[in-house]
Amino acid sequence: MNPFPLLQIQEPWLLAAAFLAAVGISLLLTALLLGLLRRRGFGQRVRDDGPITHRVKEGTPTMGGIAFVLSALLVLPFFSPMSPEILLVLGVMLGGTVLGFSDDYLKVALRRPLGLRGRDKLLVQLILGAVLGWLAVGVLGRDPDLVLPFVTGRIPLGAAYPLFTALLLTATTNAVNLTDGLDGLAAGGTALAVLVFTVAALARDEVGLALAGVVLLGVCIGFLWHNFHPARVIMGDTGSLGLGAALAALAVLTETELLLIVAGGLFVVETLSVIVQVIFFRATGGRRLLRMSPLHHHFELVGWGEVGTVLALWAFQLACVVVALFGLRGMGA
Repeated sequence: MNPFPLLQIQEPWLLAAAFLAAVGISLLLTALLLGLLRRRGFGQRVRDDGPITHRVKEGTPTMGGIAFVLSALLVLPFFSPMSPEILLVLGVMLGGTVLGFSDDYLKVALRRPLGLRGRDKLLVQLILGAVLGWLAVGVLGRDPDLVLPFVTGRIPLGAAYPLFTALLLTATTNAVNLTDGLDGLAAGGTALAVLVFTVAALARDEVGLALAGVVLLGVCIGFLWHNFHPARVIMGDTGSLGLGAALAALAVLTETELLLIVAGGLFVVETLSVIVQVIFFRATGGRRLLRMSPLHHHFELVGWGEVGTVLALWAFQLACVVVALFGLRGMGA
């Protein structure tokens, strides 16, 4: 007897069913989690140096990102056997979520404003990324060469591949974390980026990875119902680090690692805005290039407003996704 009868459904219907199930479960779990977080008093603490308009967010339930990994763990086993690829995506996502939860818990529940030490978080992220690369090559047989998008060529990494994936996962998780500053921005941006790697998985005929992609997409959409402005729940580091880790894992397992720079264009720009702001501030003796970094706060402060900024940056991310999909063609997809 086939223990996974839904795999007999034609692929498009299987993917659609998994997506809708993920949306529904995420909607429900986030609503339940929202009430629990509110009762426990796990509310967002707004930084004093942030935009004044964000003061109203003080006390909004945070750590809502728990719903991401719980929803994925509930939905994926119903639609697909737990292949090594799916287990690796879930494992990496869980690792990022636990790291983020630990940071959030220290800040919110134990009232330690700084949370985990930055170097401790970086160390865990680097280890998680290195394990991802080592398992991808050593156990799943992925190619340690990097395929160049848009042009013909490869960069052989060999034994250095786990070092690359350590840096990739660390950069991705922190970039998503930096982007998570406006209601819905990070969840919507991640959902759009996931589309690229879901298409890449389908092009490789890896339905399991594609299912992981559509489930992650559905989880983000379901969460957005509660997270779009005015947000009733915030994902916190729990969600942003988990989403970033899952996104990096999908890029690694579809062997489209370098395409993440394009597919995650929103996260790249947000991160660069912080780096450029710091460099400019130090080089000019205290002058600022942007009103505030990351970039989304600058747009807020020049009059775009929170919703307008989110929609504009989502549009930019969508354009990056379209470009990245064209890049897949040059990578053999």
